[in-house]
Amino acid sequence: MRIFLIFLFFLCNVLKLSAQENPRIDLSFEDATVEEVMMMIEDRTAYKFFYSEEWIDDSLISGSYNNEDIETVLTEIFNATNLNFFILNDQIIITRNNVIYDELPTSFYPERSADTLANDKPVAVSEDSEERNHQPVFYRESGTVAAEEIETIYIGKEDKSNPKNRFILSGIVTNAETGLPISNLSVVTASGNQGSVTNEEGYYELELPAGASIIETISLGNLDVKKRIVIYNDGQLNLSLDESFEQLGEVLVDSEADRNVRSVIAGVESIDVSQIKNIPLVLGERDILKVATTLPGITTAGEGAAGYNVRGGKTDQNLILLDDAVIYNPAHFFGIFSGINPFTTGEVDIYKGNIPAEYGGRLSSVFDIKSKDANTEKFVGEVSVGPVTSNVALEIPIVKDKSGLMLGGRSTYSDWILRNLDEESLSNSSASFYDLIAKYNHKFSEKTSLRTTGYYSRDVFSITSDSLFRYSNLVFSANLNHKFNERNEMEVVVSNSGYQFDIDYESEFNNNFTSGYNINETEAKIKMNYRHSSAHNFEYGLSSKLYLVDPGEISPLGSESIVEPFQIDREQGLESAIFISDNFKVNDELLISAGLRYSLYAAMGPKSQNTYEEGLPRNESTLTGSREVGNGEVIETYARPEFRLSARYAFLPDFSTKISYNNTYQYIHTLSNNTTISPTDTYKLTDLNIKPQQAKQYSLGLYKNFKENMYEFSVEGYYKESDNILDYKVGAQLFLNENVETEVLQGDGKAYGVEFLLKKSEGRLNGWLGYTYSRSLLRLDGEFREQRVNNGDFFPANFDKPHDVSLVANYKLTKRFSFSANFVYQTGRPVTIPVGKFNPGTGQLPVYSDRNQFRIPDYYRLDLSFNVEGNHKIEKFAHSFWNISVYNVLGRNNPYSVFFVTDDGDIQAYQSSIFSIPIPTITYNFRF
Repeated sequence: MRIFLIFLFFLCNVLKLSAQENPRIDLSFEDATVEEVMMMIEDRTAYKFFYSEEWIDDSLISGSYNNEDIETVLTEIFNATNLNFFILNDQIIITRNNVIYDELPTSFYPERSADTLANDKPVAVSEDSEERNHQPVFYRESGTVAAEEIETIYIGKEDKSNPKNRFILSGIVTNAETGLPISNLSVVTASGNQGSVTNEEGYYELELPAGASIIETISLGNLDVKKRIVIYNDGQLNLSLDESFEQLGEVLVDSEADRNVRSVIAGVESIDVSQIKNIPLVLGERDILKVATTLPGITTAGEGAAGYNVRGGKTDQNLILLDDAVIYNPAHFFGIFSGINPFTTGEVDIYKGNIPAEYGGRLSSVFDIKSKDANTEKFVGEVSVGPVTSNVALEIPIVKDKSGLMLGGRSTYSDWILRNLDEESLSNSSASFYDLIAKYNHKFSEKTSLRTTGYYSRDVFSITSDSLFRYSNLVFSANLNHKFNERNEMEVVVSNSGYQFDIDYESEFNNNFTSGYNINETEAKIKMNYRHSSAHNFEYGLSSKLYLVDPGEISPLGSESIVEPFQIDREQGLESAIFISDNFKVNDELLISAGLRYSLYAAMGPKSQNTYEEGLPRNESTLTGSREVGNGEVIETYARPEFRLSARYAFLPDFSTKISYNNTYQYIHTLSNNTTISPTDTYKLTDLNIKPQQAKQYSLGLYKNFKENMYEFSVEGYYKESDNILDYKVGAQLFLNENVETEVLQGDGKAYGVEFLLKKSEGRLNGWLGYTYSRSLLRLDGEFREQRVNNGDFFPANFDKPHDVSLVANYKLTKRFSFSANFVYQTGRPVTIPVGKFNPGTGQLPVYSDRNQFRIPDYYRLDLSFNVEGNHKIEKFAHSFWNISVYNVLGRNNPYSVFFVTDDGDIQAYQSSIFSIPIPTITYNFRF
């Protein structure tokens, strides 16, 4: 074989030496195809081209050459194609992707020295030649049936002057039916040595060795594909995947098959919105955020409570984002229903451990909720009709394959139900809500896209005959994404979020009034993504957010009201940040995500800011005066660095450990003396007297998958320390208080716990079992008595519930019929109760225990449902789904709260419950 190669090289050199000198040519053409230009060259020279017509496309080129040699002309006209050429005498041989070699580089024979090859004289390569390190790519097609079943795709154009032997393969993965990008999909090599996960735009990137490799996609909900890639240079391969209809209804919550083991970020949960329809919830309503509370580390203070407590954090310490815009109150009807429409939601990622550096302003978690992009090919929709609410979502193509409009709306007819009840107190009540969402997505090109979202929600309720409550969210966001090249991408986000509530009070006396509160924030953010290499992926950018807070106002309602108008001055604050992070792949086993966020907050005027004596409690006696600050002037600034670090080490492909640390700062506080978040809660900005909250969290976890990712197990422990946590003094008046800093205290907090999750994502029986042991403690201490609560010792937070168990299961009888169950057990939350009484002569008064010294009874609940899917025929107008469920099957009278009232001199204890009997519902859904 070696003698034959030497003879071949010798023959090529002889032929090359005998070839005529490259002639020079005059050539000019405009908007011509490559094939037309080759014909022109044949007419003007003695050269003949040899090629396959299927290699030549119809793209048009233009050029002008004056006395130019033929090699230069051919190099330029083939520059934008995958074609190479080889000149042999008067013959020009065209090849696609690869190069014809008439001599091999020195490094082709690694076992022989350059001197030895020089003595053999088959080639002549100089020591400083760039070709010295280039390895030719040889690929031999196999004739076996197994090999022919895998499609072979050639990528890139071989370049002898390029010394690289590894190249970047990238592309976009889309849904074959809808054309929408598929995110969180794995693209891996068959050997398992390389892998990538698609981002929100469906983009992936792999580094492959020169030559042949097998790649395959791995996902739930789509048919996997396998391709043979022969790569000669950097290039693109876009993939279009068909849906896998057999997966419908089997996996309830999906965070990708092996993401829990493989990803570097610790403490992140993902919810597959399309698969939560089987979970039985109250009144048959699909509820994304209620499903989140069945996952370890995420809970609420009680049934029907708004707000979420994540790893021992307060409800105001969660950043809830809808398409990058903040939702201040994500609940309807006191928390019984979620404010997020499940039919219009695409993805939900919850960061409860390590929070990426791009997010800031909250201590505990980030709920990153992304709405669906509208279908740009055909009109589709989904409708749900339940006993209390109805829901509709429509996707309307505007410009085929480029733009679409998604519309969604929900409403309740509870007012109509209440008016038809015989009970007078209920028939005179009012309780209704609705929410609307619209999203427009437009694809300008393969590199540039725009998404805009508008959201509005409104609640109106009147439980008592004298008060009417209204609250609403108004949100807008615009996201422009531009891809400069394969390595650089930019995202620009502009958003505005507003929340307000109003109270109308009417009584038999002349003290009727209307009162309200409003907060608004506007944010601009630029985020850059730089894919430096397969080892480094950088994200960096900056953001700025302007807060405008109207702390409250009251005005008379009606001409006869004796209420005096009153309004508290507006608060303003500017929160800005710069951030950078790097996902660093040390090797296949060790991944590191390191980030730095530097935040700067300025409390701004116009404002009259009280000042108090240093080191003394803030009250009227220690008030020293006030500072008058003009519009736009700075009252006080706070600048803080925030570190984010997470590392993953893979012992085995299906077994890893993760460790993380992050510190966070929060410049906005909730003012509330309720147990849970309330529609009438107000927000207070950090200023001269109230410092920003801060927290540090450490976590360590183990993650293991079994039976090809069918079973997932994880255990994760955490410890969190907090400072400057805002709480209230006993008997505090928080609303419509000009000097609210005198009614609150700031103290320390600590939270710790361990979380277990066992999940089965495939098979007839699927679901998950979660258990959390956690504690959340606060300490309010100071030199003076009024600064201390419980003598300055740590005491349980209102939402401290050590034991939390959740079981969600779905059993498929057939492809159409299934049973589902949801079981919850929680330790009763803390409560402060009377432990004695005394009589000052005017009646008995209670003596209360230390704050949160006792607990209400434990909470447990079982829900069951029977689910009926419509038939799976492809050619039909709509796909239907029935859900027949019973909420609280056991009829458990779970206490929501325990409170005490002095009645005729006696102290009476009362217990309130939300749902104390089984609640059956039937919900009908259809998708078209």
